[in-house]
Amino acid sequence: MSSKLRHKLHTIIFESETRAGKAFDVALIFMILASVLVVVLESVDSIRQKHGTLLYVLEWLFTVGFTLEYLLRLYCVKRPLAYARSFFGVIDLLSCLPLYLSLLIPGAQSLLVLRSLRLLRIFRIFKLNHYFQEGSVILQALRFSKYKILVFMFSILIIVLISGTLMYFVEGPSSGFDNIPTSLYWSVVTMTTVGYGDIAPQKPLGQFLASILMIMGYAIIAVPTGIVSAEFSRMRGMTHNSCPICSAEGHDPDAKHCKFCGGKL
Repeated sequence: MSSKLRHKLHTIIFESETRAGKAFDVALIFMILASVLVVVLESVDSIRQKHGTLLYVLEWLFTVGFTLEYLLRLYCVKRPLAYARSFFGVIDLLSCLPLYLSLLIPGAQSLLVLRSLRLLRIFRIFKLNHYFQEGSVILQALRFSKYKILVFMFSILIIVLISGTLMYFVEGPSSGFDNIPTSLYWSVVTMTTVGYGDIAPQKPLGQFLASILMIMGYAIIAVPTGIVSAEFSRMRGMTHNSCPICSAEGHDPDAKHCKFCGGKL
């Protein structure tokens, strides 16, 4: 009886091919949207003053419902721990925790907007998995270029440290550069071309250094884009055959050994 119940629950909760499964998924999407809307409305003072009690009750009703759903998901899978560690398992857990944490940490219920991440299930419900496949291509390109990006980021940190320290000595507290951490903040804001304007150099030498940093910022922005784009171009010629040893993909068409573990393809 228990195994039949688990199988039936699994069909309804995890599979959207059946009428009951699709109805469950659609109802879940509406619950997620409604719960996020409640959190957003609760943050508005005028609405909270008029309907604060109702919104609070609704938040708890949604949280209890999502908690029961999460427990049912753990109950009907064969490996509950594996599901709990999966991407959707972690998201499901995070969608329940904030309101419980608010009992100890006031204001933590605002994190309930994390429930919006559960809307990613809409790709599975409406058979839009090819969008996930395209997303995996982007993630794979980022993974292949991670060492180049790390070297790039390390170089940026050095430039920020040097330029921020120079501005501290050139401008000093009289221009708002009270200390090196503040100068480093100015350097990051300037290099990223954000330019808040809360701190600005006043001396000619400082303005000259700032101008150089601004020009470098425009040039630097293009570097990570070029790195990832190059990986996209390189991946076009790769196969999707996985290594029989480490299951890694992304090998060249003429590759005979895995580039990650050295195993024979």
